[in-house]
Amino acid sequence: MKYLSRSPEELIFEHLSLVKYLAQRLAGRLPPALDPEDLISAGLLGLIEAAQRFDPSRKIQFKTFAEFRIRGAMLDQLRQLDWTPRSVKEKAARLEKTIHQLEQRLGRPPEDEEVAQELGLSLDDYYRLLEEVRGLTLVDMEALKKRLEDQEGLEVESLLAAEDEEDPFEKLGLKELAEALAQAISELPEKERLVITLYYYEGLTMKEIGRVMGYTESRISQLHSQALLRLRGQLRERLGEAYREFFT
Repeated sequence: MKYLSRSPEELIFEHLSLVKYLAQRLAGRLPPALDPEDLISAGLLGLIEAAQRFDPSRKIQFKTFAEFRIRGAMLDQLRQLDWTPRSVKEKAARLEKTIHQLEQRLGRPPEDEEVAQELGLSLDDYYRLLEEVRGLTLVDMEALKKRLEDQEGLEVESLLAAEDEEDPFEKLGLKELAEALAQAISELPEKERLVITLYYYEGLTMKEIGRVMGYTESRISQLHSQALLRLRGQLRERLGEAYREFFT
């Protein structure tokens, strides 16, 4: 493996651009007042930890291992800043509930106009509301981290290096969550499914996705928020109390 000959210092130097890239992706979903430099500083600490803890004898790429640590450090920083006001969380909860109730009533994903009407808002006001909750996450990362720590002797490395026959989600007791998420994504409206695929699976930024789909970056952000709200509602419905901790 090519990382066998790399010192921690070399690994850090070679992956500095990864920290900036991940910070920019995350900052694109957060309020403009938040300083991306805070994320970069936290991400650098995550990169340093990753370089120090990386075991090249395991069957994983350093980049994969480092991304997990860098993102985790950035999310920890956001939690310490408590950047999400209670009012925004309440708006997100209201949106999620409204969209899910409409889906159940209509038997299909509601159109934007239908959600806006249900909320008593104009379409423009609805889109502004989606912009306000753009920092929404699909699951509570702190709860996921706690679940991982509760597994005696289970390290991030062992999950990333799991053999094909050993599903890491199953080791965490999250296989049901992974299956429900895959099904919920498949049922998203086409545009939202494409945004989720390009952002999370292809690694494109909101701006790049906008160029691909012919929309503004702002519209892509709205589609992303709407998709996460749909997914959260679906996952609550499918998984029930057993996974409640992940959707607080």
